[in-house]
Amino acid sequence: MNSWLNKIRKGIGKKLAAVHRWNAWMIAFLAFSGLILPWGAWREILGAGRVWLKWLHIGVGLALLLPVLYYLLLAGKHWGLLKERPAQKWNVFIVLFMLAGWFLSGVVLWQFRAFGPAWSNPALIIHDVFTWIGLPYMIYHSITRTRWLKEPHRRSVRTSIQPKTEVSPQATEPLYTRRAFIRSAIGLGFAVTLGPSFIKWMASSLSSGANVENLVQKDNNHLIPAPQPAVDSLPPIGGGSKGNFRIYTVTPIPSFDNSNWSFTVDGLVNQAMQWNWEEFVKLPRTVQVSDFHCVTGWSVYNNTWEGIPLKHLLEQAGFQSSAQTVKFYSGDGVYTDSLTMEQAQMKDIMIAVMLDGKPIPSDLGGPVRLVVPQMYTYKSVKWLNRIELIAEDHVGYWEERGYDKDAWLSGTKQS
Repeated sequence: MNSWLNKIRKGIGKKLAAVHRWNAWMIAFLAFSGLILPWGAWREILGAGRVWLKWLHIGVGLALLLPVLYYLLLAGKHWGLLKERPAQKWNVFIVLFMLAGWFLSGVVLWQFRAFGPAWSNPALIIHDVFTWIGLPYMIYHSITRTRWLKEPHRRSVRTSIQPKTEVSPQATEPLYTRRAFIRSAIGLGFAVTLGPSFIKWMASSLSSGANVENLVQKDNNHLIPAPQPAVDSLPPIGGGSKGNFRIYTVTPIPSFDNSNWSFTVDGLVNQAMQWNWEEFVKLPRTVQVSDFHCVTGWSVYNNTWEGIPLKHLLEQAGFQSSAQTVKFYSGDGVYTDSLTMEQAQMKDIMIAVMLDGKPIPSDLGGPVRLVVPQMYTYKSVKWLNRIELIAEDHVGYWEERGYDKDAWLSGTKQS
């Protein structure tokens, strides 16, 4: 009977070891790629490769379901072998719960267009929380189960057959074993190292309102005079931004002053126009409230933008009949994007100079940025300093690297 049980345990053990190996490699890749994908410095380095890495991340995330399903086929027998091991039962439950959370939130982020911002925004938070908690837990789980952490008497090789003797557990097991001490030390190390970062991340991700204020205080731009807010901007008619911006850039964040900033509208227009900063801040502005949705899943709600409607500026310049596309240039000298002439006529597209009654900070694309509320924000060009009307199509920076040129949010009126 014992030999039969040992064979079953050995067989299940080999299969579980294989599941663990595949699971570990997949999670290692997902952790590595998940750290790189939102990191601004890697965006320019990877170029189009970033889009391929994103799809590989999604593919491996979906494939992670396979070892989980395989384990579930073995779960009945494995669970029976864990009758007297409640700690291992809890570990299995915790790991499966984390994998389910990762998988389900990842599917929502993958299919963000189908689910929309109302789902993808909390899904991103859940995905991040499971990453912050799950990865350290799994690393800890792996390290504390390696062979070098086993007790010496369990590693020893029996060289001769010894007669069985009854020995009480107290005689062989110290009150606090070496393994228990090292496991506690590793756990404490994770807590000390990652704890403050996790708390800081939670505070910034789940709080609202303070983000814009903090960014304004560390603004890199030095432009005089500062734009004066309209009555509706102070206090913000939308109540102020709700949420926090995640800063993504493809180049170092530029800084501007009166000597190196200008704004141009040219190309297929009846009258090319150019302003320096002193002239630009005198242009009539309007105020509107809109949400800000990033294609990676996060959102900031109720932003009160103040600026010049794009439609008004195009009408002032006068566009020629051959103009088919409006091309937008970023002051970083690298990023561009475009809208069709029809899209550019939407009433809520704004060349914004203020956010919640304050100058737009450089981290958020100030002093002037495009705001296209009905599209994902890779269309809302930061550090906007030139608008050109052209006869041909233009493929923007991220569209060149695999992003969908159709950036519409689900359920938009597109007018």
